[in-house]
Amino acid sequence: MATDSWVNETLYAEWGQRFLVKRELARVQSDFQDIVVFESHLHGRVMLLDGVVQITERDEFVYQEMLTHVPLLAHGAASRVLIIGAGDGGVLRRVLQHRNVTKAVMVEIDGEVIRLAKEHMPGIAGDAWNDPRAEVIVGDGIDYVRQAAAGSFDVVIVDSTDPIGVGEVLFTDEFYANAARLLSDKGLIVNQCGVPFMQADELRETNLRRAKAFADTWAYTAAVPTYVGGYMTLGWAAKDGSMRHHDAATIRARAEAAGILGATRYWTPEIHVGAFHLPPYIAENLG
Repeated sequence: MATDSWVNETLYAEWGQRFLVKRELARVQSDFQDIVVFESHLHGRVMLLDGVVQITERDEFVYQEMLTHVPLLAHGAASRVLIIGAGDGGVLRRVLQHRNVTKAVMVEIDGEVIRLAKEHMPGIAGDAWNDPRAEVIVGDGIDYVRQAAAGSFDVVIVDSTDPIGVGEVLFTDEFYANAARLLSDKGLIVNQCGVPFMQADELRETNLRRAKAFADTWAYTAAVPTYVGGYMTLGWAAKDGSMRHHDAATIRARAEAAGILGATRYWTPEIHVGAFHLPPYIAENLG
């Protein structure tokens, strides 16, 4: 349906952004949230959940590459990856770009997100849905993490909404404790922690919870234009404190071995290393 009307994001009460809508593609009330997909004039197709921008075709590569390539290459030998959320399939696609990955399990609670992404934003996931290494489960990520066998994954990637509504349970002490249990000895977990210029409490509180279950906690940054407010932080928690201290040469060699060197639009070995060097206004929230 052609509209040429404006959509206003509702993340913050006092500040926001808006998109001129060329065409509305879908509006669905699922069992969990309100989902809108529309075609914009500048950002391609856009998905909102409960009025908050989740992904746009134009800049999704920034978020997806940093959420995926950083933990996998920091680990260096990750073959089993668990993805919580990420119903658009973009993280799954990037995980499967790593030739050493043998198993990628994706657990998304809202099947409507997957359905609408497949129908209206197929380029985000590409052929990932059909990769034999992928197992896609429509279900509760909390229950999956709670029941997974100890040491069954090397990396956990959490791509969720902010800690409100359906995403709230993915930021609890219980979740991080179970994540630590299901990870192998050098395992690590990453998750989005919001834009600290506007959401400093989210970063601070999440880091405190992660620190109860992991030896090394920190954050790294990505500049995603449609996540307004400056740098976005991606939370980091690892069992091995050395995992985030590699130099660019080591990361470059690992990327070449994994088959992703030269196949990215934002991530580079140098960006990888630099992303962990935080401005003081962000670092002060990490203790």
